[in-house]
Order: sequence, then C-alpha cells, then structure tokens
Amino acid sequence: MKKVLVFGTFDGLHPGHLNFLEQAGRHGRVFVVVARDINVKKLKRRKPHFSERRRLMQVARSGRVLRALLGDREDFLRPIIKIQPDLIALGFDQRTFTPAELKTKLKKINLAPKIIRLKSFHPEKYKSSLIQKK
Repeated sequence: MKKVLVFGTFDGLHPGHLNFLEQAGRHGRVFVVVARDINVKKLKRRKPHFSERRRLMQVARSGRVLRALLGDREDFLRPIIKIQPDLIALGFDQRTFTPAELKTKLKKINLAPKIIRLKSFHPEKYKSSLIQKK
C-alpha cells in the first residue's frame, strides 16, 4: 500500500481536518507531519491555540492515520526524506508552496512522490481560524 504524507497545523481537530485525513486515506496509509509551534508562528504570524504536543496527540488519536510526527524546526524536507512517501496530499488552503515548487525542491534531493491537492470540506464552517474566532 502507498505511503501518503500530509502536513498541517491541526489547531483544534475539527470535521474539516477529519475529512482531509479521510481523503488522504483513500490513497494509502497516512503519515501526518504536524507543524511545530515556532513554524506556525513564522507562517501564520500567530501562535497556535493548542500546543504542538496536544495537536500531535489529537491527530494520532483520530483513528485516521498510521503515524503522526512533529515537523522539523528548521527543514520541512527532513520528514519527507525520513518517510519516503509515494504521494504528498496538500490541503485546499495550503499555500506555503505550490505543488510545482515542492516538486522542484524534492527533485533536488532525488525524491519524486506524486503531489495532489485535496478538496475542501465546507471551508465556510470548518477552518481553524474561523472556529477559534467563535
């Protein structure tokens, strides 16, 4: 079975996240890289509501993943190298890099997993930033 890798902050596991993990699971065994607090702050210009350890535990206990691990503090490629996925599934709202940019970075380290973007699941309701405002 294929190894499917997904990345995310997962700041308050909600139905949108669960749907994302289910979609990824249709392609193979799901490995999740949960963003480190320091990296979330860099990318989103705010600290996550829940700690990285709590977010990691929530994802790991979701019943939808084979393995969840924390991302690297300095190099997002390290978990990819470690896991050697067949497929990387990006969320509908992940914009840190495009699939083409990611492919270019991976090619430099001799990795060539397929990269897809998964569909949204009621983004008007299930997005961590919206839920936390409520």
